[in-house]
Amino acid sequence: MFISLSHSTFKLKATILRLVLLFLLGFTINKDNLCSNHPFANPTVPPITVHSSSMAKMIFDGHLSLHNNEHAAKDFGNRYNLMPSAVLHPKSVSDISYIIRHVFDLGLNSELTLAARGHGHSLEGQSQAYQGVVINMESFKLPRMRFHFQTGTKQPYIEVSAGELWINILHESLKHGLAPKSWTDYLHLTVGGTLSNAGISGQAFRHGPQIDNVYQLQVVTGRGEVMTCSEKQNEDLFHGVLGGLGQFGIITKARIALEPAPRMVKWVRALYSDFSTFTDDQEHLISSENSFDYIEGFVIINRTGLLNNWRSSFNPKDPILANRFISEGRVLYCLEVAKYFSPQEYDHIDQDVDKLLSKLNYLRSTLFLSEVSYIDFLDRVHVSEMKLREKGLWEVPHPWLNLLVPRSSIHEFAQQVFGNIVKDTSNGPVLIYPVNKSRWKNRTSLVTPEEDVFYLVAFLSSAIPSSTGKDGLEHILTRNDRILEFCGRPHLGIKQYLPHYSTIAEWKAHFGNQWEVFYRRKLIYDPLAILAPGQRIFQRAHAFGRQ
Repeated sequence: MFISLSHSTFKLKATILRLVLLFLLGFTINKDNLCSNHPFANPTVPPITVHSSSMAKMIFDGHLSLHNNEHAAKDFGNRYNLMPSAVLHPKSVSDISYIIRHVFDLGLNSELTLAARGHGHSLEGQSQAYQGVVINMESFKLPRMRFHFQTGTKQPYIEVSAGELWINILHESLKHGLAPKSWTDYLHLTVGGTLSNAGISGQAFRHGPQIDNVYQLQVVTGRGEVMTCSEKQNEDLFHGVLGGLGQFGIITKARIALEPAPRMVKWVRALYSDFSTFTDDQEHLISSENSFDYIEGFVIINRTGLLNNWRSSFNPKDPILANRFISEGRVLYCLEVAKYFSPQEYDHIDQDVDKLLSKLNYLRSTLFLSEVSYIDFLDRVHVSEMKLREKGLWEVPHPWLNLLVPRSSIHEFAQQVFGNIVKDTSNGPVLIYPVNKSRWKNRTSLVTPEEDVFYLVAFLSSAIPSSTGKDGLEHILTRNDRILEFCGRPHLGIKQYLPHYSTIAEWKAHFGNQWEVFYRRKLIYDPLAILAPGQRIFQRAHAFGRQ
């Protein structure tokens, strides 16, 4: 038996009948339901008969909006514009359960779907539901943040709504001298959003992604059932929704692991001109017992005056040598690391950092250092966001491409991609850093390469809408296609992070030997394929003969 569920005999029989029917129907992607690659394209499907009149009569603790919902048809990727028929602004878990159960009870005679939308930071319309219902999770802030402090062997944790932003959790937890263990680089995201993907950043080599630092979840399944799950209770659902792309249920509450929070950060950047030396140092750092607390890196190609741009936030270790360094026309690799500390460690933190750096082989003229507060370090991307918003350069298309590259393939990848395909990095940062999967939990839905050590490589591009040049959307998409074509070589073993595919065959290839488990969980927890239509994995199940 897959999982123990508390249903009556009648419901269990009904469930079996539904599963048999759905096995007969099968879950296949209807290509007519797929978005085209053109920005702001709507799928060419016949209008869905949305039961708006019946939904309008439903009573919620929050409210259901049937008009002026354009905001829910957009996301950070700014390439897809899929208008929903309604947006639910929930104030209770009952609201979410109620709307899902309503759609589920419509059964095979409806094509209505639902999507949970957090801060709208998805890239390819994943949080959108064309002519469906979008659930605005930022409206759902219950329960209020509750801290549970360490007692005996029980570690501290915070219980929060899945609609809460990580930046707010950081602010509140620091008041108690605590903080979550693992982060994303950008903190203005909802808990449910990152846990549905993974939540990977420079702390993941030590603590794993955010999905590895959760004690318990409350989830509303595609049947409208509210379920509590953890490693010991409904564990199949627990592991399924973590990294599950929203396919099995909507996360409504989470218990997040905490640890004592540092106060300050020594923040360091240094450059490499040789890729092998760069990766050797990164892999040395993630495998060392005594290391930095945050380890990332990025690629710089043909950037003029790079070190001068750093001076607004960093101080060069050797200003004279730094002034002589030329970055233009070169492919360089930046190691970015941080060491956290508290006031009582201030007397020896510089010596600790120097000792760690002494074992590395960076270009000595390019060492830059800074000292910032812990909160300023974690929220550093928000500073860049504010600057881009002032220039009108934030709400532009973001054709991001995120990859997980096995250690055995990273050098071939770098040679081909950084040597031939990517000519400069002026359109946005290109992150690259390793993690060690052997320290991660391995039962979640997250798909990673088979090797223990792999690299996250993220092309975080921004496109200028009116441009037809190298900073234009079509140019960047063409570049991404070339990268993906190379990554498709089977021997490389590369996987996408935050994946986006157009066919069921591609999704099956992405999940590999995890597909059967993923498919089974879909049949159990969302048998009508109501949830997360924007991921384009499963088509909404409907009656025979409907087009």
